[in-house]
Amino acid sequence: MKQENLPAGVDLPVAVIPSRRRLIVMKLALVLLGVAAWWLVYRNLAAFAKWLTYDLFGMVVGSHPSLAVEFFVFEAPKVLMLLTLVVFGVGIVRSFFTPERTRQILAGRRESAGNVLASLLGVVTPFCSCSAVPLFIGFVTTGVPLGVTFSFLIAAPMINEVALVLLFGLFGWKVAALYAGTGLLIAIVAGWVIGRLRLERWVEGWVYEATTGAGAAGDDVSLTWNDRLRLGRAAVKDIVGKVWPYVLAGIAVGAGIHGYAPEDFMASIMGKGAWWSVPLAVIIGIPMYSNAAGIIPIVQALLGKGAALGTVLAFMMSVIGLSLPEMIILRKVLKVPLIATFAGVVGVGILIVGYLFNILL
Repeated sequence: MKQENLPAGVDLPVAVIPSRRRLIVMKLALVLLGVAAWWLVYRNLAAFAKWLTYDLFGMVVGSHPSLAVEFFVFEAPKVLMLLTLVVFGVGIVRSFFTPERTRQILAGRRESAGNVLASLLGVVTPFCSCSAVPLFIGFVTTGVPLGVTFSFLIAAPMINEVALVLLFGLFGWKVAALYAGTGLLIAIVAGWVIGRLRLERWVEGWVYEATTGAGAAGDDVSLTWNDRLRLGRAAVKDIVGKVWPYVLAGIAVGAGIHGYAPEDFMASIMGKGAWWSVPLAVIIGIPMYSNAAGIIPIVQALLGKGAALGTVLAFMMSVIGLSLPEMIILRKVLKVPLIATFAGVVGVGILIVGYLFNILL
């Protein structure tokens, strides 16, 4: 019962306060119990996959079909569980970093500092290529330099928080850190280069005439933690509900590669010895459309079959950061020469990353 709904002169019953505290404790206990159950299931997925594949199905150990089935049974729940956990956190983060707040943070910054800050904001804000058009308009019309805008638009999809957590879970912190560090460097340098080229004339004229829509109701960040948790649950329902078929499709492809692709063949086309493997991986990745959750199981399978880390990272970055659908969306606000410049600068950065890690690792 709320205090303001009581008649004048009537105080809130004392018993209501302890009941609210018990409710908070119960919610906290349920959250902790849920986390413990999640962790217990997650830790036993490998054993479950082996039991299902070899004991229940009776498949031959080491055969191509059994390797593919074991990979799928293990990776499918693992990726979906990680994705659910990450998206829930992203939903909470989204409540702090609305598009309007992000524009306010970037507007008025010095361009060099803005490139760095925009790239960092791109990591923590869950905006994908679908958000590119309204974000681009909002940034430009509030005075954010073009190069700074591109730093954000490169970092936001490429250094994907889902990809970071999945890479950490599948390969460890070193690979995740390499991915994040190189992605940040590409976003910062590419944005700086585009800013130096002064390409504002290749932005569609109507963009500069658009209004920002500042102060929209959706930009209110005066939320309680209950509101933020509710947004996290809504994000899980919305995002996981939409991407799970792509996740399972990606894992199925990865399972096929893991079970059937010959190691010598994969090493020959994506190994360190083939100088053309990195540009080929980038070219193959650009027309593909996949989110991070769908592409990372394929990356894991490729690495397991002998593909070089730099080549695989270049492939993943091109799929996430240079996808053809994103280029089509950006065509609404950018002229073809600017899109080509954007793709070229980012593509060169990805090539350098691929070759560098193939040499060093």
